[in-house]
Amino acid sequence: MCWERGAWRLCDDSPVTADLIDLAVSGDQDAFRQLVAPFERELKVHCYRMLGSFADAEDALQDALLAAWQGLPGFEGRASVRTWLYRVATSRCLNARRSAQRRQGTLPPALAAARPPQPTRLGEVTWLEPCPDSLLEGLADAEPGPEARYEAREAISLAFVTAVQRLPPRQRAVLLLRDVLGFPASEAARILGAPGEVTVESVTSALKRARATLRTSPPDPAGPPPAPGSPAEKDLVERLTRAYEAGDVDAIIALFADDAWLTMPPAPLEYQGRAPIRAFLAAIAFRDGRTYRLVPARANGQLAFAAYLRHPTGDESQANGLHVLTLAAPRTPTILGTPTGLDSPKTPLIQAMTRFPSSVFPRFGLPPS
Repeated sequence: MCWERGAWRLCDDSPVTADLIDLAVSGDQDAFRQLVAPFERELKVHCYRMLGSFADAEDALQDALLAAWQGLPGFEGRASVRTWLYRVATSRCLNARRSAQRRQGTLPPALAAARPPQPTRLGEVTWLEPCPDSLLEGLADAEPGPEARYEAREAISLAFVTAVQRLPPRQRAVLLLRDVLGFPASEAARILGAPGEVTVESVTSALKRARATLRTSPPDPAGPPPAPGSPAEKDLVERLTRAYEAGDVDAIIALFADDAWLTMPPAPLEYQGRAPIRAFLAAIAFRDGRTYRLVPARANGQLAFAAYLRHPTGDESQANGLHVLTLAAPRTPTILGTPTGLDSPKTPLIQAMTRFPSSVFPRFGLPPS
């Protein structure tokens, strides 16, 4: 929102009079809601990228809106309302990360009792949660600035969100403000602190360090996936659904890339490669002849499936988990150099599967059974 010709105007050129701000300052909550409503969705996504947890992002946004409401009388119009709101939200996210105790991933009792195979490694970002694609609808209206380096969809992928969680909080904030949202360095400095507290030079230095860290651990090594709803993606959906419904672990593994990852936050277990993933699926997911019903969904701009465990004596099924897939660029799959029988070069492979507990289902409008 910018001051132009004696009136406040939103960045999309929708007119907003100074009366709206005056009403909000005087205590009119409806006026305040009208003032911040155009930015709430993008602010929630920003909080999610900052924190990696959808629940934490919702809490941080509510704290930010309360702080903005209470601090509105001090708003002097030196920056746009959007910039000011990003400053409040970013501050609340940084405070949340500083005050939160480091969360250690733990095995659910049922998983621990099943004695899963030895993992490839223990994951660090165990607080990661998926983001419903419904939140991303309409974000194209909030186009990033010209200095942004990431497209909106790329910057919400699980791989990217996980990678930025490994950055120090201040570097994470700088990278998101500059490379995702496209704020100029001067605006990013204003968002991160009062004039004189954070300099353009310090922002530039933090950005360089953050970029260097991400280069050593690329957020999306899989390359461009097939387009949503494309024949290649539909083919994968059909093959994976048939394999899960039949409990065919070999058919599932045939759809994974050789160096694929299986992760399952908040449990810290992570498995890389077809053999370790197969061992986990056979010993845990499909033990005792288990089969599943899959319901396609989308999360973080990626293909996902809600998995429902079938009851062995009937057609009833119970929510089991949400599987979010990172798809590799299409290529002919092989096992130890031998074609698997999926001889179409357009068949995509699963580069990563991230399983989340069924407690996330309500956010996606998924039923419990």
